[in-house]
Amino acid sequence: MDNRSEVREFLTSRRAKITPQQAGLPAYSGNRRVKGLRREEVALLAGVSVEYYARLERGSLSGVSETVLDSLSRALQLDEAERAHLDDLARTANTTRRPPRRRTPRPIRPALQHLLDAMTEAPAFIRNGRLDILATNRLGHALYDPVFADPARPANLARYQFLNPTAADFMPELDDQIAKSVALLRTEAGRDPYNRELTDLIGELSTRSEEFRTLWAAHDVRLHQTGTKRFCHPAVGELSLAFEAMPIPTDPGLTLTALCAEPGTPSHDSLKLLASWAASLDQDDYRPESATTSDEPSRF
Repeated sequence: MDNRSEVREFLTSRRAKITPQQAGLPAYSGNRRVKGLRREEVALLAGVSVEYYARLERGSLSGVSETVLDSLSRALQLDEAERAHLDDLARTANTTRRPPRRRTPRPIRPALQHLLDAMTEAPAFIRNGRLDILATNRLGHALYDPVFADPARPANLARYQFLNPTAADFMPELDDQIAKSVALLRTEAGRDPYNRELTDLIGELSTRSEEFRTLWAAHDVRLHQTGTKRFCHPAVGELSLAFEAMPIPTDPGLTLTALCAEPGTPSHDSLKLLASWAASLDQDDYRPESATTSDEPSRF
């Protein structure tokens, strides 16, 4: 991906989200020709010249200081994920460009699979930044059985959500889920812009899904650490599960996600039923067929 265009479109999209009133600027009568703030208003709020901000918004973050990034972040009211994305774009702009290349896969460490297997009452899985599911425990595989039923490998949450017709039935809040998935992919693209597999996935989804193209063009980013996911599982029905997504420090780029139901709720009963159903599977049925990750992890 071209860093200058990524910077330009990200800054432009953030500027369009902030009104003068939200920025604490005086309201002017009459029509405004731009949506959100003008460039000169952002420059004023950031304490830089209009010419300098215009250069930044044209996509040039080369040589930009941490102080300027701080000021720009405050002016555009960036949240934690957006500020991290801006830092990633600046890092790429200030490093030697290298062509995208494919990564040599390497197996998930056995200790991580043992950890997953020890989690017997909570669905759990490990994914990478591309949203490939690389490893699961038995209950995690059972929960995401519709995803694994898709023959494409590695099993990928974004590809399933956008391209598999069963996704709308399995994920009742699919619109919210796909928006989050695109924002996670956009975040990962900022962290790891030379990842050929990620670029290939984005190209595939852009070609095959107009909805993906629209969401991708919004340049939204996010952190996905905790919350609730709803499912309508073909074997046990509706489930509402809290989740925690935890980066694995020893394996940068990988995230362990664990889900659970509140005791005494219908979802808790359904999760027990799902565990009984999962126990009927063969011992090796729940292990993803492509439990590999890259030998060149990204920074996160």
